[in-house]
Amino acid sequence: MAATESVKAALAKIAGQDDAVIDVAEAALLLASFDHPASDLQIYREHLKAIAEAVHDASVAAGIDLENPAPEEMAQMLNKVLVEEFRYAGDEDTYDDLDNANLMRVIERRRGLPVALGILYIYAARAQGWGAAGLNFPGHFLIRLESLDGRRVIIDPFHAGRLMETQALRELLKLVRQDAAAELESAHYKPVSNRDVLILLQNNVKTRRMELNEVAGALDALASMQVLDPENAGLWREAGVMHMRLGHLKHAVEAFEGFVARAPEGPDRRKIGQVVQELRERLH
Repeated sequence: MAATESVKAALAKIAGQDDAVIDVAEAALLLASFDHPASDLQIYREHLKAIAEAVHDASVAAGIDLENPAPEEMAQMLNKVLVEEFRYAGDEDTYDDLDNANLMRVIERRRGLPVALGILYIYAARAQGWGAAGLNFPGHFLIRLESLDGRRVIIDPFHAGRLMETQALRELLKLVRQDAAAELESAHYKPVSNRDVLILLQNNVKTRRMELNEVAGALDALASMQVLDPENAGLWREAGVMHMRLGHLKHAVEAFEGFVARAPEGPDRRKIGQVVQELRERLH
């Protein structure tokens, strides 16, 4: 219990930072430790450090400009280390395994979801001072690498860090949307915040636990998302629904009240306000 509380405190401290300085890999390890509280995080931190150092050494050996490499060179060095040296790959065989969204288990198994693998790429790139960010691409986590002079490439961390040109992006969009008429939009190229990357990671955990009917576990994942983004009204509403499913009416009221306090005026807010009143009557 004490270890879990210390992890919560560390996560809350990270959540209070400016988004730009959040270490997504460190935060992801803290999130992973909720499911493995007895694990020594230092082991995994040392592994991350080894990855970063290997990327640096590979870049030196290749003779690239360490201060301003081309984005294609960044991708090449990251793939050389993460894919060729450390053997990371997307888990296509057991994609829905919860371990694929737990960074500690991803490091141990060298397999994971796009966002978990993407966090490793982002960490390794930023450790070199390179520009790296997740993209707001629907249904599949992608990474944008950017040089100091503004040149960019997009890579797919789930598929060996392959470069994603426009046609490949278009085909991927049609696949994830299951819509042959789907077309790329400017929003799909926009970077997401570090908090959003972590929220996406935990959303995978929450979704899989709900699919397994592990509502309490899903609620735990949601609680960590609320620590990271406490003003997100939707998370409060979702927590209320989960508490109701578990029969935790008092907690459901508190969560729904949190939603009402944060949601904009509208029919949804009024509807949940009515639910709060009905639940209060049931509690008395």
